[in-house]
Amino acid sequence: MSGPGTMGAVPAGTALRYRVKGMDCPSCATKIETAVTRLPGVGGVRVNYTAQVLDLVLDEAATPRADLEERITGLGYGVATLPTAADLARAHVTGADIPAIEDEEAEPSVWRSRKGLLALAIAGLFAAGFLLDQVQPGLAGEYAYWPGALLGLAFYGRRAIAAARNGSPFSIEMLMSVATVGALAIHAAEEAAVVVLLFTVGEMLEGFAAGRSRAGIKALVGLVPKTARLIEEDGVVREVPAASLVIGQTVLVRPGDRVPADGEVTDGTSSLDESPITGESVPRPKEVGDAVYAGSVNADGALQVRVTRMPSDNTVARILHMVEEAQASKSPTARFIDRFSAVYTPVAFAVAALAALGPPLLLGADWGTWIYRGLALLLIACPCALVLSTPAAIASGLAAGARRGLLVKGGAALETIGRVRTVAFDKTGTLTAGRPRVTDVLPFAPDMTDRTLLGLAATVEAGSSHPIARAILERTEADAIPLRPVRDARAVPGKAVQATVAGRTVAVASPRHAATLASLSPEAEATVQALEEAGKTAVVVVRDGEALGVVAVRDEPRQDAAAGVAALRRLGVECVMLTGDNRRTGEAIAKGLGLSVRADLLPADKLAEIGALKEVGPVAMVGDGINDAPALASASVGIAMGGGTDAALETADAAILNDRVSDVAALVALSRATLGNIHQNVAISLGLKAVFLVTTLAGITGLWPAILADTGATVLVTANALRLLRA
Repeated sequence: MSGPGTMGAVPAGTALRYRVKGMDCPSCATKIETAVTRLPGVGGVRVNYTAQVLDLVLDEAATPRADLEERITGLGYGVATLPTAADLARAHVTGADIPAIEDEEAEPSVWRSRKGLLALAIAGLFAAGFLLDQVQPGLAGEYAYWPGALLGLAFYGRRAIAAARNGSPFSIEMLMSVATVGALAIHAAEEAAVVVLLFTVGEMLEGFAAGRSRAGIKALVGLVPKTARLIEEDGVVREVPAASLVIGQTVLVRPGDRVPADGEVTDGTSSLDESPITGESVPRPKEVGDAVYAGSVNADGALQVRVTRMPSDNTVARILHMVEEAQASKSPTARFIDRFSAVYTPVAFAVAALAALGPPLLLGADWGTWIYRGLALLLIACPCALVLSTPAAIASGLAAGARRGLLVKGGAALETIGRVRTVAFDKTGTLTAGRPRVTDVLPFAPDMTDRTLLGLAATVEAGSSHPIARAILERTEADAIPLRPVRDARAVPGKAVQATVAGRTVAVASPRHAATLASLSPEAEATVQALEEAGKTAVVVVRDGEALGVVAVRDEPRQDAAAGVAALRRLGVECVMLTGDNRRTGEAIAKGLGLSVRADLLPADKLAEIGALKEVGPVAMVGDGINDAPALASASVGIAMGGGTDAALETADAAILNDRVSDVAALVALSRATLGNIHQNVAISLGLKAVFLVTTLAGITGLWPAILADTGATVLVTANALRLLRA
């Protein structure tokens, strides 16, 4: 039962984190959560069965740490200490040698696990009893099956008693133990042995499935190399553990190597395969000044990379931590099923007792027959599959998303995304690249060429940091147009930039200001108007009172923006753009992408628009995670696009590591697949129980089919959830 289990206010104390070995299902998590919260001085309990992690705050004056660990081991689980978030933060500040991701011992194979060995032992004893019963039927009789049944009873009975003493009297182990004791008491030892064998095999398979689910995330651990090639101050390169790197050091990344740390390229150019981290299949070119992620693969030339994040805080570690936190948070459906099962289990226990005692006492029916049927009902009543149905699907959905660069912060957000009726997009940096580019170079004068006009504009703009100036200079550099010497360069704020070029005054001005510097022909005015109606920003180049031509720039839509919007519409989701830009620019962009637009919006206006859309149905807001925080928080679910930046990982309810609009539709599709998987799991678990309930009361099925109703449903639910990992 993953999720927060805080009981009351969180006490002052020490934050602790443990790896709980053997915690493979929600029932295990519930027992541990209940047991530790009953200890004095314990609070802030969060249990994540998928990651096998327990977080809590402990006042060691009230309960010593050793007593806490003894309580957990007494329930039959192993405990290993993990570094907490505070430990990793101290490592980030002090450079302490705490690895970003703990090196864990490899999980044993399914048959070498504790429950695997127990299953083999019970199977061996059962086979021996069966052979003895066949060879010498009168020698031992039913007692030939007692050793296997008693071995299982000893293992699960001890756990049942420990769970009951620590606040979980209706655990699956208790139901199993009562059913086994009852079967032995009514001389059904053969079925008792089969029941404990099938249950153990089911538990073993459940652990195997949980391990597969963990492997979907732990695969990220292997992305970061164990060693790095550190460049010393004297230029000597030596191999060091990647976990020992600190901020400011420089490492060498050769072709074919994985980048050992998050950093910035200081020398060299290459292409990096970032697909393991972001899901982007096309290698990205990198040059001096570009950021690189730990775990990405260097394809071409050698790079020198300055470390910008501690190993404990690199992108892979942060993704793992975020997914782990998401898996520990319960979705609304999971919380409902938890509340339902808390009532359902004791009621089912009472119904089984009533079925066993009622007919003999009230109708004079055969005691042995109805006790047998009551025991079968007890096994059918186990809520394991039902409780597992939602968290198993959520955990698999979160893992599948993380592998594709789609990070969701919890089951609640994952469920909400699939139900959204409208997706509201910010424009700049979300639907568009967030960086203006030159789109048109149109000379007016007959003797003026495109290159000459662009060169003059870039020469005048060379000293400016304005976005339009940067766009013109980038285009000039790309076209290899040389800049001329200038003097007397100055800016007229909001109007123009001007300078003296080859003894003549050249200005790059807004169309309105250009009209005061030179006479614009009707054709020139029509050209400027057409560019502005297309959502472009136009500047006019004027030399000594003559208008030479116009240069237009625009923040162009991302390459996949139109396809991404179309994909959402195919899913039945309406799309709208919310922008602070003027209506003409907003409409020009929106028209090309096929979505409606609300323009000229201040931050407060965006909030009002989100509120109006929420009255129709759930709304997702997609922004760059920096200046859209209020709208992201106000929406039913906020989705940040940030290419792996802090904002993308820490703002909103979900983050898209790639700057791909199409990934929003992929996120909606993943959420819907997860919701569908949850519904299938609930139907499987309740459907099997209903069928076997009828057949048991009718006397058609007995104990071992009853345990299959629970164990089989649990295995089916888990296997069904694992299908999402292939999404």
